[in-house]
Amino acid sequence: MTTVNVSDRSAHDLKADVVVLGTVDDSGSAALAAGHGLPRDAAAHVAAQLAALHATGKPEEVLTLAAVPSVAAPRVVLTGLGSATARTTSFDAEVLRRAAGAAVRSVKKAGKVVVALPASGVESVAAVAEGAALGAYHYRGIRGPVKASRAKGTKAAAKDEGVTTITVVTADARLKAVKAAATRAAVLADAKAYARDLVNTPPNVLFPQSFADSVKARNTAAKAKVTIKVLDEKALEKGGFGGIVGVGQGSVNPPRIVTLTWAPAGARHSVALVGKGITFDSGGLCIKPPASMLTMKSDMAGAAAVAATVFAAAELGLPVTVTGYLCLAENMPSGSAQRPGDVVTMRNGTTVEILDTDAEGRMVLGDGLVLAGEANPDAIVDIATLTGAQMVALGGRVAGIMANDDAFRDRVRAAADGSGEAAWPMPLPSDLRSQLESAVADLSHKGERWGGMLTAGLFLSEFVEEGTPWAHVDIAGPSFNEGAPYGYTPKGATGYGVATLLSLVEGYAG
Repeated sequence: MTTVNVSDRSAHDLKADVVVLGTVDDSGSAALAAGHGLPRDAAAHVAAQLAALHATGKPEEVLTLAAVPSVAAPRVVLTGLGSATARTTSFDAEVLRRAAGAAVRSVKKAGKVVVALPASGVESVAAVAEGAALGAYHYRGIRGPVKASRAKGTKAAAKDEGVTTITVVTADARLKAVKAAATRAAVLADAKAYARDLVNTPPNVLFPQSFADSVKARNTAAKAKVTIKVLDEKALEKGGFGGIVGVGQGSVNPPRIVTLTWAPAGARHSVALVGKGITFDSGGLCIKPPASMLTMKSDMAGAAAVAATVFAAAELGLPVTVTGYLCLAENMPSGSAQRPGDVVTMRNGTTVEILDTDAEGRMVLGDGLVLAGEANPDAIVDIATLTGAQMVALGGRVAGIMANDDAFRDRVRAAADGSGEAAWPMPLPSDLRSQLESAVADLSHKGERWGGMLTAGLFLSEFVEEGTPWAHVDIAGPSFNEGAPYGYTPKGATGYGVATLLSLVEGYAG
């Protein structure tokens, strides 16, 4: 975990490898943002360099200067905050989050980073701390032994361990709430890093059982006091989980449902989180085109977000019972694979006709939602990379939120907005329900092409008990970034959903 601190000392005096300062787009040219605190000679040097480099101060512009006079750190990184003046002292939280993230993401071979952006008050400090800590993420991948030959007596190149300590400079550093915000930022960033690591892991390494093992290992290492229960394929068959058993029956890696529970003494509220965990989605017998499989290791991003959120709630000691249900399966074609036309019986006894084996996520979630409802939580949220239709409607950065309760849907969306995770409310039109009628079962598991995100939500609603507030979050787009990194978001897994779910859970703590 990257350590996050706060300090009210001047940034230029702090010993660090890098100091991050903000710039603004002031009438078409870059200027240092307010509150930088640099001595006159340092500020003049930076201003001259900004002019010489034709800097703009626009968002995502990151520049590095070396040996700035009167600055203890050997490097100064300048990050754009966008349109403002050098006197502007207030910025939107997401602007600060992205600027801090872009700056730290650009840093190489630096362990200690000081971030001095215009941040006063808990919300601003939290945004800077979160962005900086999230920007420090780096997936190290699966690496073999280094075999590069070196001359005898030559020292090996120093290994870049990444950013280990972030210090946010703020005049409010002595406030208890500000210190707590820094601690929360570190926990959130660590949780998102765990979710990102899971999603980035190659599918031959991460499959249902190894995912379960990862969760157990993290719980042990963190001493998180989370109770973990794993249902294997025999228990799933015995328990009537026909949806997830059917999806996983074509793979040599059998399915699992992993239940994680943080249940602190005295908790007055309970929240259930259900995550789709398809560790690889080939499409089954309705096989995907080869190019469409390249990112299908990410089809378990919902389960990753749920696991990370439960651990974060435990780490923060939130006085809310949080139970995560990880619905893990591998969707593969084989002689034992599920067929279009099969009818399966779900955990609640509902029979479902399978039309397309590539629409498997709703089947594992259906069983997970029934299991979650059996514990009678105050609310249920499922999160899933569920439909391509979500991306058609909302693009690659905005999730869709559907719910059986408008007030609860708005509550989830508010948690997303406050966390910097873009989401948009979507309807569950009753007139589309007829598309799920089947001649041979209680339900068909898929509707028509148009409105596919909505009919998927309608299908899931069939597995939630009436009276229980429930929301479905479709993250097919924002869970995985196939393009260039931006702000605090890396290429590859984003960890989307962890911040939203954690914020939602915190809302039940009051």
